Amino acid sequence: MKNNLKEVATAAIATAIRNFYDALTNKIDRVSIRDVMRHKNPYLYRARAVVSATEIVDAVLRATVSSSEETIFGNLFFEPLALAVSGGSKSTAQGLDIDIANPSANEIIGIAVKSGPSIFNSSSKKKQDDDMRKARTRVQQSRGVHFKGIVGYGYGRKKSGSNGSYIFEELAGQAFWEFLTGEPDFYKKIADYMDGAPAKYAASFKEHYILAENRLLKQFVAAFCKEDGSIDWDKLIEFNSGSA
Repeated sequence: MKNNLKEVATAAIATAIRNFYDALTNKIDRVSIRDVMRHKNPYLYRARAVVSATEIVDAVLRATVSSSEETIFGNLFFEPLALAVSGGSKSTAQGLDIDIANPSANEIIGIAVKSGPSIFNSSSKKKQDDDMRKARTRVQQSRGVHFKGIVGYGYGRKKSGSNGSYIFEELAGQAFWEFLTGEPDFYKKIADYMDGAPAKYAASFKEHYILAENRLLKQFVAAFCKEDGSIDWDKLIEFNSGSA
């Protein structure tokens, strides 16, 4: 792997970038103003003295993209890239993404790949620990080897090591990618290996974004504006919060 790491990483990144933009484009192509406004706070817009339908549509579309892209990027970029450069195999265990056999230590390393280190709350972290414990039991019973659990974050900083409450170790950013590849600078090379791939898809995504913005504005005006073009707050609030 060491000799062709750049080739493997570059190919994985090219595919991941394409898949990321495809998923994000598909997301905005399918969004509707009614679906979005069901989950927005209409009183907040009113309190901010918003009078422009365009301003609301722009805000909700940006929020939709922002809330989606982190998860999509983690799943479609960091996870497949980590799998490709690790030399491991896709894990079949719930809550884990990669299995790496380490015969010299008579162990299996189970890795859960996350985007950034702020993804967990206390309940989701406990769930991750439960999944790690189940994987450890299965590995020890079926294969008779040790199990090492790692949660790896594609970016950010995290104090490396194990928390006494959990059985897994956490590695973030440089530490995670160095663990997978053996290269201290690999975390920097990821951006270089993207090369021209982002620009290749960004223009098309922007076109879809503009179309989505126009479509949502048309839907908003039809559903929540008066004849004179002003926002019908009664109608919007009733749609969002009415009992019927």
